[in-house]
Amino acid sequence: MRAADMGASYWDIPADRHFLSDRAAAILGARPGARAARGGGRMFRYTHPDDLAWVRKVVLGAVRTGAPYKIEHRVHRGGGDAVIWVLSAGTPVRDENGQVVRLLSVVKDITERKANEARREMLVAELDHRVKNVLASVQSMALQSARRALSLEGFLKTFSGRLKAMASAHTLLTAARWRGAEVRHIVNAELSGLAPRQTHLEGPETALTPRATNALALALHELASNALKFGALSNEAGRVDVQWTRNGRGGLDLDWIESGGPSVVPPARQGFGSILLENVTGRELDGEVRLQFRTTGVWARISSGPEALVLPASTDKAPEVQVEEPPRPAVPQAPAARLPATGLAGLKVLIVEDSLLLALELESGLSEAGAVIVGQAANVDEAMGLVGPDVQAAVLDVDLNGVAVTPVAAALVARGIPFVFATGYGDNDMAPQGFDAPIIRKPYAVTQVAAALADIRRSVQGRP
Repeated sequence: MRAADMGASYWDIPADRHFLSDRAAAILGARPGARAARGGGRMFRYTHPDDLAWVRKVVLGAVRTGAPYKIEHRVHRGGGDAVIWVLSAGTPVRDENGQVVRLLSVVKDITERKANEARREMLVAELDHRVKNVLASVQSMALQSARRALSLEGFLKTFSGRLKAMASAHTLLTAARWRGAEVRHIVNAELSGLAPRQTHLEGPETALTPRATNALALALHELASNALKFGALSNEAGRVDVQWTRNGRGGLDLDWIESGGPSVVPPARQGFGSILLENVTGRELDGEVRLQFRTTGVWARISSGPEALVLPASTDKAPEVQVEEPPRPAVPQAPAARLPATGLAGLKVLIVEDSLLLALELESGLSEAGAVIVGQAANVDEAMGLVGPDVQAAVLDVDLNGVAVTPVAAALVARGIPFVFATGYGDNDMAPQGFDAPIIRKPYAVTQVAAALADIRRSVQGRP
């Protein structure tokens, strides 16, 4: 019993006495020794009210039938506010006539084990959520790349490079146990395999959050791909300088400076790389991106807010990341395939999604289906500022970078505006409770969202 850290007790039924060992008393916060059992009631003195009925049923049922039991339940230790979990197991003892005359039992404190199980369940749910968000981002990136590719070969080259940039970022984050990644390691992962003698890196030791790491890795990949195809890395005389410093906001300023390459002219059309840099990267970093096509070479400044930085900077050793040559010049843009009509014509929709890649794909797809996108929001404050008379429906990401979307859902309900939940969590219990709204699981097709919005529009129009 001592080796197993258990306490012992027994109920002498004919004498109606209940005995607790020293260890059992210490676990339960009670006094050791023998007391009046009060018909067995003393055994349940500290049992949690929510567990009391079924615990009594199990224990008294064992006395009645003579069958052993083993249960886990909560206890108010010493009758106070502190709640612990205990393992309780008992064996009835019969006399020579076959009557149950004693109940021998043991008790063990399993609070720590239960807490570990709860944490493990939470981590599994969070992992499920994160993986589905990653898959949804990859899906969006594939669709956006496909919209601007004329051939399968062109799409595969472009998409493969972007996918490898995401994989490099994940490799760095895994090495640092997802606490963050050093800026120098992120830049090295994108440039070290291209033209090491033509690149120069300079900046203080600074680490970014996982979200910011993914955003910067994709941005650097687009800049490096462009430099290799058209800019400073397309010949042996060119040079790329990457410099970063802390800015006045408490965040990061990273400058990409090309020189010595071919004369640069602004592109005739905006590709997905430019959209990614100008519309996605800045939002993901809580900052902005400025991009200039100077005749001497491309210049870009990527600025972040303080929320993108991890302090103190990670000191984990970065793994070796193999970077292959980015794809060659993309082929001309192909006409995008349009979604079939879904009954969304003219519907004014608000998109609340913290992944800007997903938000861009939703905006493109729903617009093709006839909806009018009245705004995009990446956090609760932005969304609350957009909820107004112009909104007729909404798509709500359940988790906005760790913050529940519940206030936005409540504001929409108050205005009678229908909405759809989108989530990477696998369990309905992870979605905000108390709302009568469809739930769509990530990764999803835009057609699923469009169909759900069309359904709730018809439902609202059909109300008396």
